[in-house]
Amino acid sequence: MRRFTRAAACLVLATLALAADYSGVAADDYPARPVRVIVGFGPGSTADYSARTVAQKLSLKYGQQFVVESRAGAGSNLAAEFVARAPKDGYTLLMGTVANTINATISKLNFDFARDFAPIALVSTVPNILVAHPATGFRTVADVVAAAKREQMMYGSSGVGSALHVYGELLNITAGIKMTHVPYPGSAQSLTDLLAGRISVMFSPAPTVLPHIQAGALTAIAATSPRVLPDLPTMADAGYKGFDAGLWFGMLAPAGTPREIVDKVSAGINEALKMDDVVQALRKQGFEPLGGTPDDFAGYIKSEIAQWGRVAEAAGLKK
Repeated sequence: MRRFTRAAACLVLATLALAADYSGVAADDYPARPVRVIVGFGPGSTADYSARTVAQKLSLKYGQQFVVESRAGAGSNLAAEFVARAPKDGYTLLMGTVANTINATISKLNFDFARDFAPIALVSTVPNILVAHPATGFRTVADVVAAAKREQMMYGSSGVGSALHVYGELLNITAGIKMTHVPYPGSAQSLTDLLAGRISVMFSPAPTVLPHIQAGALTAIAATSPRVLPDLPTMADAGYKGFDAGLWFGMLAPAGTPREIVDKVSAGINEALKMDDVVQALRKQGFEPLGGTPDDFAGYIKSEIAQWGRVAEAAGLKK
C-alpha cells in the first residue's frame, strides 16, 4: 500500500511538473499554428469587421494567421458555446459582443458567459442611433416619447432578445412609455421596413444607418454615444442619463487558457489599436477603438451583465 501511495504521489508530481512546463513552453512558442477567431454574426457584420481589423495585425505581429470564421446563429450563442467547449490552448478565440452579455440574462444557455471565458481585451465600440422615418415628423427624443404616450408606436429590432430589442425596452423603461416591439429575422429586414414606413423608429448601429441619414431617407433622433454626427445630441443630452448603450466587441478565450497566452494576445491587440491605420480604418466605419487589460475587460463584462439583467427584469425578459 505504501509502495502504491509513493508511486501515485510521484505520478501526480510528474504530471504537475509536465503541465507547468507545457504551459510555459506553449506561451513562449504561441502561436505555433493558425488561430481561429470565431464570430457569432455573418461576414460583413460589425462584429466581423472589428475581428478582421485586429486579426490582420495579429497575423503580421506573430507570424501565424489569425483566421476569422463566422458561426452565425442564436444571437452569437452558437459561436460562444463552440469556443467555450474548445481546447484551452489559445488557438480558438471568440469575438464577443454586447449580445453575449444580454443573452446571459435572458436565455437559458448551455454555458456561463462570465465563468466559461477568459477575457483578453476590449477591441472597439459602435454607437447606436435612434432613427425615425421622416413621415413621422419626429426630430427629438421628446417627440418620440410624446407620440408613444398618445398612440401605439412600433419599433423594430433584429430579433427577440437582440441588443436592438433590449435598447428599445430600455427607452420604454426610462421614458415610461410602451412602444410595441416588432422583431425581425435580422437588422436588414427591420431597416427595410423602417425605410418603407411600416414601423416608426428603431435603434441601429451607426455604420448601418448613416448612409440613409445622409440621403434624407431616415431622421437621426439621438445617439447613444457622442462624436457620431456633429449636431446630433446624445440620449444623455435629451435627459436620459446612463443610456450609454453602444455595441461593443472584445476578444475572449476559453476559461483555463494559460494567462501567459491571454496576456500575449492582449498585448498584440492593444498594440494594434494604437496604430494610425487601424484607428483610421475603425473610425471611418463608425467604430471607436478601445483596448485595455484582461482584468479591465472582465470587470466590464460583469458590469454589462448586471446592467442588462436589470433591464431584462424590468421588461419581463429575464430568464
